[in-house]
Amino acid sequence: MQMRSKNQADFRSGTSRQSFVGRYLRIAAIVSAAASSSPAFAGDDMQRIGAFSIDRTEVTIGAFARFAEDTAIVTEAEGKGGGLVYASGWERKPGWNWRNPYGRTAGPEEPAVHVTFDEAEAYCRWAGKRLPTEKEWLEAAYTETREAPPPPFIKGRTYRYPTGDAPDGANCLHDCGDSAGIDYSSSLVRGIGHAKAGTTAPGVNGLFDMGANVWEWVETPDDTHKGTRGGSWWYGAAQMEAGYRATKPRDMAAVYIGFRCVMDVEQRRGIRPVVSSPSSRRPPSGFRR
Repeated sequence: MQMRSKNQADFRSGTSRQSFVGRYLRIAAIVSAAASSSPAFAGDDMQRIGAFSIDRTEVTIGAFARFAEDTAIVTEAEGKGGGLVYASGWERKPGWNWRNPYGRTAGPEEPAVHVTFDEAEAYCRWAGKRLPTEKEWLEAAYTETREAPPPPFIKGRTYRYPTGDAPDGANCLHDCGDSAGIDYSSSLVRGIGHAKAGTTAPGVNGLFDMGANVWEWVETPDDTHKGTRGGSWWYGAAQMEAGYRATKPRDMAAVYIGFRCVMDVEQRRGIRPVVSSPSSRRPPSGFRR
């Protein structure tokens, strides 16, 4: 049974079935066209978790910029004039997109947000990877698999939070101690905003920001809604726990939804690492913020 938040909101994109399917097919074409010439981001910034490896950080604006330049993609938020933020209700903010997440220029090390599920999947395919399944994401976030992890982590132990036994060190609202978040509070009615990728405390499996900072898209069976995991800067520690499951319309682009990618180990063995800079479908109904 899916849990619901107290502040449940209903958002309808107004996207017709025809335009939604058309956009989905266009993104699929971008993925297909880019796949043959995609760079191989295989190597140093991934952590092996059993049969797959996962990005240690959330995908950054700098990395997404290279994808956008290579594919000439215009994202949902860009095409509609801006992405979404929750205030007294869902609001579309002019000029808010992956380049300018809070309506002003952002640094290349900040997480790429205002990206839909399909746009995130397109990036991962371009990079020779894919989005994680929900099961993969949960395994990576909560169960320590490293042979000799640094204290306080213990191999084989499953933790309450992606940061360990406590949420300390994550970029969440109020519950996580001192925040590494960039202060965008003048543009928000709640919270201060996200932190640069990889600047909070490393957690289970040496991964950054699996708890809080920004929600992360995961693959789930539903066709119109997809999973988001880990919570965000907008929430406290409860949303960081494994039992808190949220879904969003797959065509939603919001200020606190980002992503990271995974790669099957067998696939990774066949790809040469390269050096990179820092890094159907009916109109959507109710979802959990």
